[in-house]
Amino acid sequence: MQYFRTTMKKAFILIILFTIIGCKKSDKIERENQPAIYNVENQDAEMNNIIIEAKQTLPEFYKALESKNANQDFFAIKIHFKVNNDGEHIWINGLFKRNGEYFGVVDNLPELTKEVKQGDTIKIDSSRVSDWMYLDNGELKGGYTIRLLRNRMSEEERAEFDKTSGMAIK
Repeated sequence: MQYFRTTMKKAFILIILFTIIGCKKSDKIERENQPAIYNVENQDAEMNNIIIEAKQTLPEFYKALESKNANQDFFAIKIHFKVNNDGEHIWINGLFKRNGEYFGVVDNLPELTKEVKQGDTIKIDSSRVSDWMYLDNGELKGGYTIRLLRNRMSEEERAEFDKTSGMAIK
């Protein structure tokens, strides 16, 4: 079993990374000791397009993951879980490869899905990937949904996000 490095000093980023729910509730759900959930409509064309882009660029993520580059860390994949006519997108980290397949640990406390629980180890199904990310010398690579949601924040929210995350987003 081959484990890929994620540094503890970057673990705090999990607190501010996004879980997306495709539904018609308020834009943001705050949860105690859990990441905020940002609601996005299923018909959000811009979000749907960047999810397609994330899927198309997934080979770049796997190449970086397997490179064992000491400057790259905090690898995570966002997986879509279907819930009735909606869905929930949850970050998976602690990624590793076994027998040619990728696995990871559910990092967020699910809000809607009963398919998984926080801490579960799951097999990564590439068809369900909605985003991926890693840090390269502190700079965000991938993170398509993070970038889009960050761009939709007010100037004050964006400044707070940047300060809290410590990520360089270019």
